[in-house]
Amino acid sequence: MAEHFFEEQKEQSQVKTAIVSKYFWAWAKVITSVLARNRGDMRIAYVDLFAGPGRYEDGAKSTPLLILEQAIAEPAFRDNLVAWFNDKDAANTSTLLKEIKQLPGIDTMERQPKVYTNEVGTEIVKMFEQLDLVPTLFFVDPWGYKGLSLRLINSVLKDWACECIFFFNYTRINMGLPNERVDAHMDALFGAERAAALRQKIKSLSPDDRELAITEEICEALVEMGGKYVLPFRFKNEKGTRTKHQLIFVSKHPLGYKIMKDVMAKESSSHEQGVPTFEYNPATTDQPLLFEFARPLDDLEGMLLDEFAGRTMTMAEICEEHHYGRRYIAKNYKDVLTKMEQAGKITGDPPHTKRRKIKGEVTCADATKFTFPPKQAVT
Repeated sequence: MAEHFFEEQKEQSQVKTAIVSKYFWAWAKVITSVLARNRGDMRIAYVDLFAGPGRYEDGAKSTPLLILEQAIAEPAFRDNLVAWFNDKDAANTSTLLKEIKQLPGIDTMERQPKVYTNEVGTEIVKMFEQLDLVPTLFFVDPWGYKGLSLRLINSVLKDWACECIFFFNYTRINMGLPNERVDAHMDALFGAERAAALRQKIKSLSPDDRELAITEEICEALVEMGGKYVLPFRFKNEKGTRTKHQLIFVSKHPLGYKIMKDVMAKESSSHEQGVPTFEYNPATTDQPLLFEFARPLDDLEGMLLDEFAGRTMTMAEICEEHHYGRRYIAKNYKDVLTKMEQAGKITGDPPHTKRRKIKGEVTCADATKFTFPPKQAVT
């Protein structure tokens, strides 16, 4: 089936490509700005180990070409980007190289993109482990799970400002965990001890709980490895009943997590009370009422009253302390805090009566302070 992957750009592939390319732009802007202030080596890198031919058969550009177009358009990227593409299929790399050469302005890049034809395995891992990498965005998008391992991710994540986005084929990994013939691949992905424990754990679980357990284990394994901030984005099947795969982001810095969270939020196919689902679900357009039954903003209000009782903090401080591991974004916090203030549950400084309005809605700046009442004593 892998040979048909690029025949047509499905909507989920469009979303995946959008997430990676939009994050690259935001990440590269931040890193080049930091490097410029430090007046040091200005190089940044983009590495894609399963790059494909560059276009889908319908003519749509895949991630490598979009990344290069962004680099050509931005002088700071054009002069400093090291682009490294690989695919084990020689036909793919040959086509990709031709597509790259045809990009308008490609000759203006100071460092021309490199295209390689290699199987992703231990040799590539060893190479990255031995390199002292410049800031690198690492994209790993295998067809299944062969070549994907914790060791591979860590070989890049180990260095400063290096981050990883990888494709997690949930369907095939879910099938692979109980299959002894692919134990080596599962052990490489989760770690041998974690994989063994997970195989036992999922035997008695429902499909939904099984998905949660598998996702939780891969995220915990990444955190233990040093990727402190992990964020998954789910892709559902056409009926919206099962998760097919996930795009998982790993970073060591909270700013990277925040930027990616905003990117993934915008690419979510639905929102519940304005809270992004962090998934692409083709069925949500046919089931809009289903998602109104969940009311996550109501849950957020209760959490804030409980966790910040007796404290005075700015909106930015509240968001920074609370949002990790939750799907709320800054706008959700601003909306809820303003609503709570107007209801008299908390106080704002400056108060909402003195803050400006946009289209009739009271604004809430990052520096706006909120005071929460102390917890009520239990009698």
